[in-house]
Amino acid sequence: MKIVVIGGTGLIGSKLVSKLGEHGHDAVAAAPNTGVNTLTGEGLADALAGADVVVDVSNSPSFEDAAVMEFFDTSTRNLLAAESAAGVGHHVALSVVGTERLQQSGYFRAKSAQEKLIENSPVPYSIVHATQFFEFVRSMADAATDGDHVRFAPVLFQPMASDEVAQAVARVAVGAPLHATVEVAGPEQVRMDEFFRDALAERGDPRTVVTDPQARYFGAELGERTLLPGDGATLGEIRYRAWPGRDTPGR
Repeated sequence: MKIVVIGGTGLIGSKLVSKLGEHGHDAVAAAPNTGVNTLTGEGLADALAGADVVVDVSNSPSFEDAAVMEFFDTSTRNLLAAESAAGVGHHVALSVVGTERLQQSGYFRAKSAQEKLIENSPVPYSIVHATQFFEFVRSMADAATDGDHVRFAPVLFQPMASDEVAQAVARVAVGAPLHATVEVAGPEQVRMDEFFRDALAERGDPRTVVTDPQARYFGAELGERTLLPGDGATLGEIRYRAWPGRDTPGR
């Protein structure tokens, strides 16, 4: 199949293109640096010509409320319209576990808007909700930093390796449209504050992790299970302590 991966040069997209190619599919990486811009529509028609499946793993360059809403609304509308014109038979989108419970956040309101556009489009679809990636440990800690302290709530989450996110998205992409949302997550639930306390200490990071029940995630308050998947989620096998990227500088 010809499978076009929007955001195909990023963390998940590049892994996805490789995995699909290894299984004999014509996987095309589509991104602004390959001449495809979903915000302006530039290059979309050419990229989607003859495509069987489009997978959208792109993300907004800005997380400011208005900018992120503009990105997901405009890019998704442009993409779905181009898919309809090209006769694409399956739209797959990557989103986040708990999106519907995080609506205090401008970012997650934008993700919800994206999902509604997909669900209401005539293009057959599947949505994959994934938990947080191991690769984002440093950036999540940086976002939660207040001076020398890093504030995390004592809530549960179930992070996973991006390799397993890409595997899950690839499985969905080559299957029949689900017209539904499926969830993928890591193999173990951990408390967010304890996880980051251990992860930063292991890296020799001098910052102190503070347990703060009021700490927010992308601007949203968290309940104990807000970030956890449901009972039917597909679970990965890689635990953080066994993840090969754990000792990579900058992660």
